[in-house]
Amino acid sequence: MRGAVVVRFAAFLLAAAVLSGCGDGEEQGGPPPAEVSVVTVKPERLEVTTELSGRTSAYRVAEIRPQVNGIVQKRLFEEGARVEEGQQLYQIDPALYQANFDAAKAALAKAAANEKAERARAARYKELVAVNAVSKQDYDDVMAALAQSSADVATAKANLDTAETNLAYTKVFAPISGIIGRSSVTEGALVTANQATELATVTQLDPIYVDLTQSATDMLRMKRAMAEGRIQGAKDGKAPVTLKLEGSEEQYGGTGELQFFGVTVAPDTSMVQLRAIFPNPDAELLPGLFVRAIVKQGVLENAILIPQQGVSRTPDGKAQVWLVGEDGKAMRKSVTAVRAIGDKWLITEGLEAGDRVVVAGVQKLQPGIEVHAVEAGEDAQQPAGAPQQQGGKP
Repeated sequence: MRGAVVVRFAAFLLAAAVLSGCGDGEEQGGPPPAEVSVVTVKPERLEVTTELSGRTSAYRVAEIRPQVNGIVQKRLFEEGARVEEGQQLYQIDPALYQANFDAAKAALAKAAANEKAERARAARYKELVAVNAVSKQDYDDVMAALAQSSADVATAKANLDTAETNLAYTKVFAPISGIIGRSSVTEGALVTANQATELATVTQLDPIYVDLTQSATDMLRMKRAMAEGRIQGAKDGKAPVTLKLEGSEEQYGGTGELQFFGVTVAPDTSMVQLRAIFPNPDAELLPGLFVRAIVKQGVLENAILIPQQGVSRTPDGKAQVWLVGEDGKAMRKSVTAVRAIGDKWLITEGLEAGDRVVVAGVQKLQPGIEVHAVEAGEDAQQPAGAPQQQGGKP
């Protein structure tokens, strides 16, 4: 009987030990910490660029108009061709103006001869009046006649200059170099001085302007950042600009520079006008072409960029990220994400160098839970279901 009791007690102790061992095993085999991918914040040097839309406009446009009346005798250019500054474009019938020039030239010669005679007579009267051989009144009359003849010479010179100018205006020249358009008149057409309709138009395309618009808010933010030293602005304000052509990602070969910022804001759009200038030696850019310009407005030192999948938004639109603290626990943090650059967000507030931002496995996180952080890009240690990373980029 005693032996049976001992056997039962031993069996009880064995069962208790087995149950105790099973409980310990369950505790030791609990779920491991959630595994997430992180990127470590590393400030970098960033060129600050802005993409703006705009249109091209000609550097200079000259409308050719006649300055005298007459019949067009010749057209001396080919429509659509390049003309040089000072090249003759039209010849207006010069016959009448040549005759006026000849008449004015003769009138000047006559006035000069009269003045010469009066000057000689005045010299003689000056000697005679000195010895009282003539009256003072006669001398005064001679001097007045000399003054009148001198005035006649001046008038004749002015008339000759006018006639010469009008004669020169019968030849119509190009005031600038550029491409000349369609002629509105042909040989035999009657033209009038300063008529409303131009004879032709010369357009200078090299260089060419690009007129852009930018939000006044963005411009003020950029200027404030430059004033505070957070962004190093372009030297002398001449920021380099590149172009993308309409309907294409193709980049225009030449690089331009920003000429100026507008000083007024359009009240209906809150936009500011900017103007850039580009070389255009092959006339590839034509006036009125829609383009997109990438303006390099400065350099941001110690910029913080993180992949876009690491940033989420609260219902009220505020940006936030998940961080892995030094204690290995997850926590949320609000940040300021000002703009997207490629596949990343530019963060201006909320992060600093060394912070570890979660970019994959966010759905597993709760504030304060312990996690196992794996640096993004270490493919062998990617958490299950996480997107493949290459060089820290999704």
